[in-house]
Amino acid sequence: MSKRVLTARTLTTESGAPVADNQNSASAGIGGPLLLQDQHLLEKLARFNRERIPERVVHARGSGAYGYFEVTDDVAGFTHADFLSAVGKRTEVFLRFSTVADSLGGADAVRDPRGFAVKFYTEEGNYDLVGNNTPVFFIKDPLKFPDFIHSQKRDPFTGRQEPDNVWDFWAHTPEATHQVTWLMGDRGIPASYRHMNGYGSHTYQWTNADGEAFFVKYHFKTNQGVRSLSAEQAAEIVGKDANSHQTDLLQAIERGVNPSWTLYVQVMPAAEAADYRFNPFDLTKVWPHRDFPLQRVGRLVLDRNPDNVFAEVEQAAFSPNNFVPGIGPSPDKMLQGRLFAYADAHRYRLGVNHTQLAVNAPRATVASNYGRDGLMATNSQGRAAKNYEPNSYDGPVETGRPLAAPLALTGHSGTHEAPLHTKDDDFFQAGELYRLMSAQEKSRLIANIAGSLSQVSRDDVIEKNLAHFHAADPEYGRRVEEAVRALRED
Repeated sequence: MSKRVLTARTLTTESGAPVADNQNSASAGIGGPLLLQDQHLLEKLARFNRERIPERVVHARGSGAYGYFEVTDDVAGFTHADFLSAVGKRTEVFLRFSTVADSLGGADAVRDPRGFAVKFYTEEGNYDLVGNNTPVFFIKDPLKFPDFIHSQKRDPFTGRQEPDNVWDFWAHTPEATHQVTWLMGDRGIPASYRHMNGYGSHTYQWTNADGEAFFVKYHFKTNQGVRSLSAEQAAEIVGKDANSHQTDLLQAIERGVNPSWTLYVQVMPAAEAADYRFNPFDLTKVWPHRDFPLQRVGRLVLDRNPDNVFAEVEQAAFSPNNFVPGIGPSPDKMLQGRLFAYADAHRYRLGVNHTQLAVNAPRATVASNYGRDGLMATNSQGRAAKNYEPNSYDGPVETGRPLAAPLALTGHSGTHEAPLHTKDDDFFQAGELYRLMSAQEKSRLIANIAGSLSQVSRDDVIEKNLAHFHAADPEYGRRVEEAVRALRED
């Protein structure tokens, strides 16, 4: 019998055996019941049942692309991170955009913050910068995060997002007023992922070669210009293409119209943090640019679409605890909580070895540690390699060099509120944002808030939220109150 050679065109099972018939299941005679021995049928159905992993609880719906980051300005005086060490240095990146609250099956053009997560494949390991398209957030303590997300997600009884839940949580969370003003304003619905800014949002630490520490905030300014949608425009787009942002990003890069952002940072010497007028580690606050001007760092460009959205976008895992030498955390409470929560979410969704997936693995260096085994493990690291440290077999060893400067500590352990600075309240910056808006922007903001808040069934919840807007700015509160009353009287 002649030898049969399998080619790239031969359909095989996952074990590599050729498939004889991919149209008909094996049965006990013509028209009879199917056979348990049909390995191809069982394997095909079993894989199909498992081809969807648990979706992200937040940021479920996303798009992504590859590109590069190029340093354009000297920041070596602030950080000794190698990928930022020289003007002209380029680092490969992967960027994932996302909506926050809705499920994987939601639409793109909705009023919701957008995730803006960047993975830098540096020569010192992967650095993940996880942020949003807004510089602030709704809460300042991670203990409240599950409750916040539950209030924004689909109600367990009605199966839909409920204005009662959304506004009830905000009624009890005055610190959310600043972000609510952002969300309900003109930038609440970006026209596309290409036409929005990105922010690290949190405060991070940079350390230079002399050990000096600085606190920084990241700002990615879109070079395409900021463009947003009105509620009416968004509703029309969603009806035509629920995947509008994904479509736009994919087609732009395929046409060679590569989107780009200019990265700026605000830099605060660590010694100034304690006496700054706002708590610099409060995620519901910004640092006004007049206090800490933007300093240009470089340019981020996206120039390649993923070959497989599932493998490279759905399985992309970003963890803010993935730092590199010269960059570290700050006392930002929300950041501190996310240092654990993000990585733990990926271990649940993708398994303990998710960092070995191609999109997550280091590219400019090699991961070398003593992690072994677990689901989908591929890191045997060779015959007789030891899985403990220290050892006498030339295994990888520690450097003794911290990634960043230590954070100063004082006081006693306990459940403490964040320390108050001179201008720390929940409403001042929300009022400042409102007062920066043009007359037309204010009118659209009022209409967006009133359209949602007027749907709340409880008067006391409405009154609590109105009090927040009054506290931010008397005109702001009065106009929202009048607009809500008019809608409820109709």
